[in-house]
Amino acid sequence: MMTVGKLAEELGFQVLTGKNNLDTPVENGFVGDLLSVVMGEAKEGCAWVTVQSHLNIIAVALLINAACIIVSEGSTVEPAALKKAEEEGIVVLGTPLSSYAAVAAMVGMGIK
Repeated sequence: MMTVGKLAEELGFQVLTGKNNLDTPVENGFVGDLLSVVMGEAKEGCAWVTVQSHLNIIAVALLINAACIIVSEGSTVEPAALKKAEEEGIVVLGTPLSSYAAVAAMVGMGIK
């Protein structure tokens, strides 16, 4: 079973928030930056890859019950978003990889 912690460790993603929830299972993956699309199409338990880094990503992650948010392209997550993620127990990971490269690596690990 793939967990958020194993995903982060194997791909070198930085754990920005939610260190107590790294045992959350990753059921699938999703990539998207348009929040309305993410809300309508992402599946529960996903590892969601996005370049968005503002407070609204936390609300969307809660709504879809994401396993984690992976902020790609080296985007800096806003402090208010990090604070809210920590309060809500949402794991936010960061990576300098492009969204494409992050997703390709996840597929290579068997996440679909």
